[in-house]
Amino acid sequence: MVARGSTGGWLPWLGLSLAIFIVDQFTKVLILGYYRLGDTTHVASFFNIVRAHNTGAAFSFLAAASGWQRWFFTAVGIAAAIFIVWMLRSHAGQKLFSFALASILGGAVGNVVDRLLHGYVVDFVQVHWHGWYFPAFNVADSAITVGAACLILDELLRVRRAR
Repeated sequence: MVARGSTGGWLPWLGLSLAIFIVDQFTKVLILGYYRLGDTTHVASFFNIVRAHNTGAAFSFLAAASGWQRWFFTAVGIAAAIFIVWMLRSHAGQKLFSFALASILGGAVGNVVDRLLHGYVVDFVQVHWHGWYFPAFNVADSAITVGAACLILDELLRVRRAR
């Protein structure tokens, strides 16, 4: 473990999380303001902007449930945020690890706020190719995905260094 504070502490990582959260919420406000549910703008042959509502988790997991999933996923997001803040305080000097956690934190809080405000997560990025459509996603989902990939990379690099 790298000593706490070796890169200026954990507050800059919270700043990154806040920036991700702000960009996420700003883009969602734009979508909610200019698009009705289901509206689509074709941007490129593989990319659309679309307003979609996801009451479930990733890939609409449990979206068809009776409503309890809103509170379940909100609680999971809040618990994850608390755990991530604790981890950031303990590992702020580990740059890749902390970047990953901060990215996940910003995304998780963005989606929790959506669930609390709307009862669903606002998605708007739609990627497609030759009739195949990837489920719509948002900035928060992208940050969580990048963060998860960086966590895997960090672990692979840690194991490699340990050899």
